[in-house]
Amino acid sequence: MKKVMLLAAGLFFAFSSFAQQADNKQPVKKIEVNGTAEMEITPDEIYISISLKEYLKGKTKTEISTLEKQLQKAVQDAGIAKENLTIENVYGNNYDYWVKKKNPLEFMARKQYRLKLNKLDKINDILGAVDAEGIENTRVSSYTSSKMEEYRKEVKIKALQAAKNKADYMLNAIGSKIGDVIEIQEISTDNYSDVRPEYSNVMMYKAGVAADNGGEVSSIEFKTIKIRAEVRTVFGIR
Repeated sequence: MKKVMLLAAGLFFAFSSFAQQADNKQPVKKIEVNGTAEMEITPDEIYISISLKEYLKGKTKTEISTLEKQLQKAVQDAGIAKENLTIENVYGNNYDYWVKKKNPLEFMARKQYRLKLNKLDKINDILGAVDAEGIENTRVSSYTSSKMEEYRKEVKIKALQAAKNKADYMLNAIGSKIGDVIEIQEISTDNYSDVRPEYSNVMMYKAGVAADNGGEVSSIEFKTIKIRAEVRTVFGIR
């Protein structure tokens, strides 16, 4: 019994000594800074939405199949892969079907296509090769970069390097040196999210406008994609 009590007393003394040492331990010297970085890149995957619609010229109707063949040939002549042109939507409802049965000339079919381009230098030639009256409208539906993940990684690395440089020059100003990294936290500030541009004046092609300017799309300005990263870091001070 006495041995057990002595052992317990010894353990209590050891624990008390350890706690006292922990209390007397100096707090870790550290510095906390945020680092940010931005990058602007030019998109190389541009998706164009093209809407075609049948129309009447006198009593003759231009069929959607005719317009579609024109578009397919224009894409092929521009050296663009066949699979880059796909059907995005087909418009119609029960009322349209009833009208078609009653009078086929009054039913106007519409189709929306999605065309993938690397840049817009060939879009004028493509649209110019399609019957202008059959083009209801076109717009840039979305755009991105094939190297987006690579660029994201690069900008995050730059943000981390910026944080380290900031901590370094701040400590140098007071005669201290940066130590090992204690903590890194990524702050979600990437404002890229499969960018959907505004539908304002990025690109709009109406049949009437096309007829007036000879099938050309007026001055197209294409904006770059901005990628931003921010990190929170904690470094030791030595």
